[in-house]
Amino acid sequence: MGHLPAYAPMTAQLGQLPPEAQDELYGYEMKWDGVRALGYVEDGRLRLVSRNGLDVTVAYPEIGPLAHAVGDAVVLDGEIVAFGARGLPSFGALQPRMHQRDPARIRLLARAVPVTYLIFDILHLGDATTIRLPYAERRDLLERTVVAGERWDVPPHSAGGGATVFETSRELLLEGVVAKRLSSPYRPGRRSRDWLKIKHFRTQDVVIGGWKPGEGRRAEGIGSLLLGVHDEAGRLVFAGHVGTGFTEAMLAGLAERLAPLARAKSPFDDEVPREHARHARWVEPVLVGEVRYAEWTGDGRLRHPSWRGLRPDRRADDVVREPG
Repeated sequence: MGHLPAYAPMTAQLGQLPPEAQDELYGYEMKWDGVRALGYVEDGRLRLVSRNGLDVTVAYPEIGPLAHAVGDAVVLDGEIVAFGARGLPSFGALQPRMHQRDPARIRLLARAVPVTYLIFDILHLGDATTIRLPYAERRDLLERTVVAGERWDVPPHSAGGGATVFETSRELLLEGVVAKRLSSPYRPGRRSRDWLKIKHFRTQDVVIGGWKPGEGRRAEGIGSLLLGVHDEAGRLVFAGHVGTGFTEAMLAGLAERLAPLARAKSPFDDEVPREHARHARWVEPVLVGEVRYAEWTGDGRLRHPSWRGLRPDRRADDVVREPG
């Protein structure tokens, strides 16, 4: 049997719940707050590949035994999630796992903050691709192929009943739901309206273009990050600054990562307002993070952004304003 083909993840558009008249045309899944990964099982081994095509297998050894729980030559799609103290998905708890490549440190973290691979799609089985099958058939196939294990699971989905699932996700303090058209194929590498993400709060990927020193206790370190997104012409434009949502550990980690990226000039292709530019320390625009925010202002700034963490699974070049 030859090597498995490489797939790119299909992504969802931000939207509203489908109207009641179309409710039964969709399957509904909880939206899990983690990192997306495709799982390739071949020759008795699992290989995990992030959304931006990086092999991240080494970071999550506890998912490895999945390879022995499915047949050979399988490609799965899912979300790697860390559950926090209250049993809720915690993006913050996942942060130290995402960057770690030191095997000894990973073994310690895997015991202290184990992750779970929540699998929601199957793209390949045996010697055949399954992406042309309707979502409803792929889900049936997935549930027949993957038996839940200690560190992986196939979470339930609901055909119809979107409003109830959305309300349940709110009660469980989850991020929201994903509505997937039951008749739709899997479209690798495409953002499609066949998949809609309906969220309780807004998030946005951002490129770090610089930072400003803090005041008082944070005078020596990072006070806020200067953020950018790419516009339709591919220019990196200033999207505001974020100074809340950081833990001390996050600030220390950011300082370490940003130090070697220092540069003399602003990386933004538009003018940064003087109050931000005046004390700015500019950096090469390669690190991607995620913020939670209230809305976009008329002049293209994020209102009330709060830092959620770095996103090593995203490429800076791909960061654009999230389509509504």
